[in-house]
Amino acid sequence: MSFLPTFFNKSAQLQRYKLLTRLTTYSSSVYALAISNDGNLLACAGTEGIKIWDIKSRKELTSSSHHHESRGTVSCAIWSTTRKTAAETLCYGTGLGYIIFLRHSLTNQKTFQEICARRLGSGFEITCLSWHSTSSEGNLWIAVGTRDKIVQVLTLNASSQLQSVFAVRLENMVPKSVAFADNRDVYVFGLYDGNFTKLKDEDGSVVQEMSCKSVIGHAAVHSKQGVFVVDNAADGFTLYRLDGDGEPVRTFATAVPSMSLPKQVAFGEEGKVVVGGSDNGLVYVFDRKTGQILETLHHADTDSGLVQTISVSVKIGWKECN
Repeated sequence: MSFLPTFFNKSAQLQRYKLLTRLTTYSSSVYALAISNDGNLLACAGTEGIKIWDIKSRKELTSSSHHHESRGTVSCAIWSTTRKTAAETLCYGTGLGYIIFLRHSLTNQKTFQEICARRLGSGFEITCLSWHSTSSEGNLWIAVGTRDKIVQVLTLNASSQLQSVFAVRLENMVPKSVAFADNRDVYVFGLYDGNFTKLKDEDGSVVQEMSCKSVIGHAAVHSKQGVFVVDNAADGFTLYRLDGDGEPVRTFATAVPSMSLPKQVAFGEEGKVVVGGSDNGLVYVFDRKTGQILETLHHADTDSGLVQTISVSVKIGWKECN
């Protein structure tokens, strides 16, 4: 799978979004895309490690992290900030269990330097990452899920030292997605088993369990609206309430997939829309309240293109897909 990221921006015209640009400089498989919180940077990651672009100039920035052959394929990536500083920190995980943090160089804003790297536990694949948006005192709070059914919360302090808050092993769930609640509890979504669990922020004890009516290929949470949405790996994406009983609120129907592969899903426009990939070359944009398809964005040149990876910008309404 070659890398062909496509940017769409919210438009004032009849079409809700317009195509901004395509980048074609990544030749191998891509498993993670992340737009920075200020909307200025794109990180893409996969079998060739991590690459960072300045979105406005369309130029690739220099990174000091070049260890993908020894650390494994990059499996997930997020951007994070703290209340104390607006500086963007890129955090990514790999197939061999490494978690790595990059930050702008103090001497060159076009360069990202590695500030921390650690192999977690027994070195199983890091399947998902999330950060807490109210991280304070210069500390980043990061939730991590790994292939060996472990979920842990880590903090990265102002001195770039990584410390553990808790680590728990789930009995029958491989975490596919994690997300923080407003109070720093952790939501965990199981890979393909339809299970949803909420863990206490202090020690990882289970405070809520739910079994959804669909499998979970990927999940996204919108705490303010009190909902989460999952890729149901069947006919689209399904919306649930965080405090519900597992009954779906609605399903956002797409064309029936020709293959059962996980596809990323996200909330956009402050929770007003749901955005998800497909195996037919399209990115679907739905109205969250009605389930109506607002727009389909053409990413692939054919109707058989697989769009597994997407990223949505919080600040400026950009959407990016691969």
